[in-house]
Amino acid sequence: MNYKLQSPLSPELEKYRDRIEATIKPYIEIQTQNNDDVNWWQSKFGGLPYLPKGFEYPKTCDGKYLFLLAQLNFDEIPPLEGFPDRGILQFYIADDDLYGLDFGNYANVDNPAIEQKFKIIYFPQRDFQVENIITNYDFLPELENFPVHGCCSLQFTKKYAPLSTDDYQFIELLGEEINELFMNPEIEDEYREISNSFGHKIGGYPYFTQDDVRKYNSNSDQKQKPDILLFQMDTDCCNETVEIMWGDSGVGNFFIDESALRELDFSKVLYNWDCA
Repeated sequence: MNYKLQSPLSPELEKYRDRIEATIKPYIEIQTQNNDDVNWWQSKFGGLPYLPKGFEYPKTCDGKYLFLLAQLNFDEIPPLEGFPDRGILQFYIADDDLYGLDFGNYANVDNPAIEQKFKIIYFPQRDFQVENIITNYDFLPELENFPVHGCCSLQFTKKYAPLSTDDYQFIELLGEEINELFMNPEIEDEYREISNSFGHKIGGYPYFTQDDVRKYNSNSDQKQKPDILLFQMDTDCCNETVEIMWGDSGVGNFFIDESALRELDFSKVLYNWDCA
């Protein structure tokens, strides 16, 4: 499908309009809500998860409890091609100094997404009977080093944006000549505004404060390449209900291979966070 930019471009970028528009993708913008009265099934940042009774609570490889970073109920989310149209997708990470990230994994091109201190869980069907789900989480310890403080509900809006400057494929897809235009800060700021890579989102293109981690395994021969942005959570200090801080104002990203997403296989998701 061909998407068009809705905003005018400076003369410098206008001559590349067709090339830029060819990279436009739909994505779901996520807005946090000032509402801490969130039920078990609802989309949320932080808080306690939906888990059926008898389901083993997720832990790290050494047996420590993981904690809910985000819960996405796709019944509440506008349709996005290639993504689930129903069910609950959950993101858990460890409560430690690195938020469950293993920086050494990027060198492991055969399996860069080993779930040692994070986990992704998907429930295609939900049980809406409270008596059939876990509601007592007194066994969980208090959080000490976690990027989310509090719990809030979420609002979703479908939007469109072109390739972000942070994406490792930027020069390959848009060309070195566009990149050279960014020697002018005003041109770079203009493009960053239309690419809109910041914020919380599902799909689309990512934002990094440093480098795109996918470039470290983009040249490998592995069949699966995590090129799809599954979920991004940005630093957010403006919400009265929840505070999100990745290190020093950083951002967290989760990536997945297109075929794995199509099969709803979330066992090899690439997780990263970075900060300035």
